[in-house]
Amino acid sequence: MLRILLVNDTDKPIGELRQALASHGFEVLAVVGSPHALLAAVEGQRPDVVIIDTESPSRDTLEQLSVMNAAAPRPVVMFSADANQQLIRAAVGAGVTTYLVEGIAPEKIAPIVDVALARFAEESRLRQKLAEVEQKLSDRKLIDRAKGILMDKRQMTEAVAYETLRTQAMKQGSKLVDVARQIIAMADLL
Repeated sequence: MLRILLVNDTDKPIGELRQALASHGFEVLAVVGSPHALLAAVEGQRPDVVIIDTESPSRDTLEQLSVMNAAAPRPVVMFSADANQQLIRAAVGAGVTTYLVEGIAPEKIAPIVDVALARFAEESRLRQKLAEVEQKLSDRKLIDRAKGILMDKRQMTEAVAYETLRTQAMKQGSKLVDVARQIIAMADLL
């Protein structure tokens, strides 16, 4: 059962949305009435999806979404009456997964949540892949720097410097990048 956190920063009642979610088998958590309470509510209640109903997302709402997205990312569905393209881009940049301008149709709520979950999962996968690539690049730079130190201080060729790093890593039972860090640290001391 998916847990849904509702955020309502409008004056209109949210009971119809709550009923629609419940009728589709979602567990509806407490309604958050202020964007300032968003992060605390997400961390405390750990929803699977956040749904925000707003006339137009305020700067405060977008800032709080950015904070939430950095600290405790979740799929976010935003229902809004504002179709301003800059505002939509700002909302997506703040972490909104699905932005809908039309009213909330109870029969469409389940597919909307499904799309938000799928997009969030794909974005999470891409963020993880990007982080791995960035880490590999960072590791590669350290290894290259360590090779450069060995080439400079010991008059080695690049191939011999790399083989020296590799041999040392095998002797220590550690990763090549860890040996590179050790060599860089030692060179910095000298």
